[in-house]
Amino acid sequence: MIRLILLTDFTEAFAQYLLKGILKYSKGREPWVVCRMPPSYKQRYGIEGVLDWAKKWEADAIIAQFDVEDDVSVFATNGIVAIAQDYKSRFSGIPNITSDYRLAGRMVADFFIQKGYRHFAFFGYKDVVWSTERCEGFYNRIADCGFASSFYEYNDEQIENLWSYESTPLIKWLKSLPVSTALMACDDNQAIKITEACRMVGLKIPEEIAVLGVDNDTVICNLSDPPLSSLHMNIEMGGYDAAALIDKMIKKERESYYDIYIKPLNIINRISTDIYSTDDPYVLKAIKCIHQNLSSKLSVEEIVKQVPLSRRLLEMRFKNVTGEPIYQYILKIRMDYFAQLLLTSNDPISEIATSVGFIDYKNFARQFRILKNCSPSEYRSRNKKK
Repeated sequence: MIRLILLTDFTEAFAQYLLKGILKYSKGREPWVVCRMPPSYKQRYGIEGVLDWAKKWEADAIIAQFDVEDDVSVFATNGIVAIAQDYKSRFSGIPNITSDYRLAGRMVADFFIQKGYRHFAFFGYKDVVWSTERCEGFYNRIADCGFASSFYEYNDEQIENLWSYESTPLIKWLKSLPVSTALMACDDNQAIKITEACRMVGLKIPEEIAVLGVDNDTVICNLSDPPLSSLHMNIEMGGYDAAALIDKMIKKERESYYDIYIKPLNIINRISTDIYSTDDPYVLKAIKCIHQNLSSKLSVEEIVKQVPLSRRLLEMRFKNVTGEPIYQYILKIRMDYFAQLLLTSNDPISEIATSVGFIDYKNFARQFRILKNCSPSEYRSRNKKK
């Protein structure tokens, strides 16, 4: 039996996803027992108190949100495998559960740039590795595309103030941003602060500020007003891989450790980013109509009926904004929606295809392969958690 302490914030979906991955690894193997320890325990009793508890409980391993000043070497001294969940910084003496945060920033930047945005902002924590590196990746990609002078950053928040913050300076900053700004928050908790602050002062989302978070905490994202778009991270897979590493280290199958990297998968597009940055009201209306009807078999003719323009004129203006014909845009957006469902649902692929309006499965699978360079089943197996 493997006895694991998971010392993390269980009010966040990250911890729940991580635990699911750990438990998934344990199925079919020797039993695992997990002690869920809140961060407040370490705050009250210190790292020594955590170690005392671990020894009394006969823990084999611990995954924890360690602070830089914590002497994590005491666990190895006592025969306990320790892994750091990225909190403020990475550790050099023990494995980390981390990610390519700069890649996440670049993915969000590409998402906004493709939507036509030319003003960008980042809202994050101060002196926190995953926030800082996401900001760097976001900014660097924007700068590479020539928009460095249109970047705005607010990173005065301390991570300790997760549930408490001073709204006045944040609101002042938000009101100073240009109209039609694309804002990336370092995670969903910070993103929902933005949506709340915008609501307080009447800033319209996504018309004036488009907002996107990270982690795809579905409860937070869907409780937000409007529902919050987010970068979906394969956290469950990270939990699975962390459990596998713990198993190897306990059994001495691997003397050296390695970091666990959680892969950013795709952006879940909800209403908070469901718009293009354009002054063309007819193109905006067409785009909204498309996004509101992703599950139906929507035709170009039905889109044209929504605006007082000829098909030819709307096609010209639509392609000028999005870079694509209306039909191709509809296909791409529906394929992206289908790809999201592949990773978040366990339903058969054919049923998911039907639910988003793809009736001819063979033709649909061929189109999917053209757009994604693999079949739907290959896409699911490559990216879905184990």
